[in-house]
Amino acid sequence: MDGPTARLERIGLRGVGKTVLLNRVRNEADARGFATIIIEAPEKRSLPAMLAAPLRAALLKLDRLAARGDWAKRSLRALGGFVSAMKVKFGDVEFEVDLGAEPGVADTGDLEHDLTELLASVAEAARERRTAVVLFIDELQYVEQDQLAALITALHRCAQQWLPVTLMGAGLLQLVGQTGRAKSYAEPLFECPEVGPLTAAAAYDALQLPAARHGVTYTENALKEILRQTQAYPYFIQEWGKHSWNYAEASPIDRADVDAATALAVAELDASFFRIRFDRLTPSEKRYLRAMAELGAGPHRSGDIARQLGTKVQAVAPTRAALIAKGMVFSPSHGDTGFTVPLFDRFMRPVMPH
Repeated sequence: MDGPTARLERIGLRGVGKTVLLNRVRNEADARGFATIIIEAPEKRSLPAMLAAPLRAALLKLDRLAARGDWAKRSLRALGGFVSAMKVKFGDVEFEVDLGAEPGVADTGDLEHDLTELLASVAEAARERRTAVVLFIDELQYVEQDQLAALITALHRCAQQWLPVTLMGAGLLQLVGQTGRAKSYAEPLFECPEVGPLTAAAAYDALQLPAARHGVTYTENALKEILRQTQAYPYFIQEWGKHSWNYAEASPIDRADVDAATALAVAELDASFFRIRFDRLTPSEKRYLRAMAELGAGPHRSGDIARQLGTKVQAVAPTRAALIAKGMVFSPSHGDTGFTVPLFDRFMRPVMPH
């Protein structure tokens, strides 16, 4: 029987507030005395390299708080063995642990086995302190499949032993499929609520309530135009709200203010939010996304994208796979491809006219 803890993944497109939500939950967990470990998973870095330093920090904190017992010290030594073994296997683990190693614990070089033993040891240290360990991992889709499989296995085995350790992750929509491919039994282990655009009522509140505290209102037409331009995505609502506020000379903020703010918001997003992602792409990847943009916001059938490029699906399959790996597109269903960045089609058309 699995333990009482559930693994939770927040999934959604860029700019919907996944990271903000993850940080808010982490702050609340800290306030309740949980041992929290926060990681942002970058591309092309191993899971052991990401885990080593924050695990050590959490264990040192548990060691200082422990009134009795020595599980934290034993776990630190287990971490030492884990780091030494993973340096040999992955090569990007640069962390040093100066407390020696716990011989025979988490030091075989087999990630699935060693990570299970290490997390079990860390969970025992938390249980000794009458608390729990919560791993917070942002951009979880960038963890390589074999390493994600090891993490899922470790959490599953800890849960079977009723050990107090769990995961809250955030990632793009392809994460659900990735966990399933990593371990076939992963689906029932995770709750995967999707974070998306706000409802119209919530979007209006996000604009009106902060403004009302300063005696400022919006006209109905202004609110409708912001909702149309932003498609109710939280990050874009912030941008349009900021520029509308800065541009308007008096209350109420009206449609003319929003029209002026739209030009400012689009220019700022093009220069930062969109551009930083565009500049990471190869020429062939840019052409693929431009073909998608020509078809609209999407998602689109892979065959339609290939026809737009004047080629066959098989010829551009490697480009599509590379874009999925970079987190630029995802596959909502077999044969479909969608942008992970809302409004990216609107950016691509002017930046690549042809």
